Amino acid sequence: MEMNKERQEFLDNTSLISYSNKDFSRTKFTSLEDILISPAGDDGVNWLNTYGMHYRETIKMVIRENNLDDFLLKLINDLEHTNKVIELDNVVFFAVQVLIKGDTALASEQMIFIASNNYVWSIQEKPGDYFEWIRERLSNNRGISRKKNASYLLFLLIESIIDNYLETYTKYEEQSDLLLDDTDIKPTPAFTAMVESRKQELFNFKKAATSLRNTIVKLEKVGLYQQKSKYFSELKEQINNHITDIDFDLQELESKINLIFSIQGHRLNEVMKTLTILSVIFIPLTFLAGIYGMNFRNMPELQTENGYFILLGLMFLISLGSIWYFYKKKWF
Repeated sequence: MEMNKERQEFLDNTSLISYSNKDFSRTKFTSLEDILISPAGDDGVNWLNTYGMHYRETIKMVIRENNLDDFLLKLINDLEHTNKVIELDNVVFFAVQVLIKGDTALASEQMIFIASNNYVWSIQEKPGDYFEWIRERLSNNRGISRKKNASYLLFLLIESIIDNYLETYTKYEEQSDLLLDDTDIKPTPAFTAMVESRKQELFNFKKAATSLRNTIVKLEKVGLYQQKSKYFSELKEQINNHITDIDFDLQELESKINLIFSIQGHRLNEVMKTLTILSVIFIPLTFLAGIYGMNFRNMPELQTENGYFILLGLMFLISLGSIWYFYKKKWF
């Protein structure tokens, strides 16, 4: 019963787009036996899309029904893949972790692509994707999409993932810029924590982008796609530009961190200077008060009639002299 329920949910979340230069069609399935991944014609391309990574047993059944490489059964069985490319018998297994913007923090989504020269099977972790513009392009026969084989479709899918990276990064950057305004840098623990949090986010973006670039480099070397490597070279250039932007933002953030430390150091120096000036003014006064505060019997000055007022005047002159000297030296 549970297996039948899983199959039905799999069918509800799976659709097929078949296209060629002249034809286009969309298909929903009522049984697993109807799912034929590879197109019947020589010039057609099939794009099978499934929402849901948890239909593993049903996905394995589709792999067996279509006589795909048995090693795919083991790869599908793994709960989570890092970014990887594995070339099998006339098919390529491509797994990628896609960054998405969560409500409070960054999240990721697993995507798997099983591709050959005439079909692509995309398996996504969550419903909804960034590929609708590709479907519209194929449906309306815009550009060269329907004139190319499945390697070009895979190129468009990966390009859409990279565009999502850029869009997610731009949204996150705009929010961070509002929080870390250059005109309102405050060396407070809360502001410093925000800067460190932003720095960690940038490292996460760079890690994800670097991993995706390395995966594209591997895909570029796959024998099945070597003649179409120009597509993946373009993707590599896009992700390299994105990594350059992240590096620039990291340097800018480092500058803000250094500015925070500089402001903190400057404020500490101002406090120390003020305390030092006050200390230099009052140390001589304390010295004089200490001397004449001693209760020795034979201290001639203690018998002076106006000694108290003379000492106060001397203290006043010493204070004025110290302040005048500091002012002349421009120490305050």
